[in-house]
Amino acid sequence: MGIDLNGRVALVTGASRGIGYFTALELAKAGAHVVACARTVGGLEELDDAIKAAGGSATLAPFDLADMEAIDRLGASIFERWRKLDILVANAGILGVISPVAHVEAKIFEKVMTINVTATWRLIRSVEPLLLQSDAARAVVLSSGVAHNPRAFWGPYAASKAAVDVLARIWAMETGHTGLKVNGVNPGATRTAMRAQAVPGEDPQTLPHPAEIAAAFLPLLTSECQETGKLFIARERRFAEFQAPI
Repeated sequence: MGIDLNGRVALVTGASRGIGYFTALELAKAGAHVVACARTVGGLEELDDAIKAAGGSATLAPFDLADMEAIDRLGASIFERWRKLDILVANAGILGVISPVAHVEAKIFEKVMTINVTATWRLIRSVEPLLLQSDAARAVVLSSGVAHNPRAFWGPYAASKAAVDVLARIWAMETGHTGLKVNGVNPGATRTAMRAQAVPGEDPQTLPHPAEIAAAFLPLLTSECQETGKLFIARERRFAEFQAPI
């Protein structure tokens, strides 16, 4: 029996491509109304077409996550229309550069932290009251293996994902007495544009398609999932306890 998310409202960031795109599509196929966020209007429109072709529905919210006030307005808009939010997938993130830490330009480091960390915090701040209005709210925050197993030259991205992991774990602790369940997801190496940017010599056909990763963690977004404060290893389809970054 398939997953049934009829009547649910889901917010997905970074929904114009990669894991975010296919997560939004899977949510819509399962019956959720998807609020899809990204900077790239064309990618969002392609997603909307795919969702409609699958019989689903979406609301497109094109904006840059560096605009913190826009994140606040998004939360207000969701409240005005639906009075609640059932599902959050905080997926959006940028790589920055693969470079020795001491060689990273300040503006690049700051941009990675703004998009990957500060915007995630601002999103949590904006939508937590909406999630608490749901009878079974679920949130997933995308992590990375380099948050726990640091790799040379990945400094800004790895540090940002370590910070996001801690935010997710603390958020889960703080909401443990509510119906909201918060988990991190480590997708592992996936066939995405970001992965190609990070490892240009790699054969993408050796990696899982983002649709596979999205399908793997979709059960975390259902009312049946009772885990919280855990890290889900998508390629292995298992939970692990969060570990403190080394």
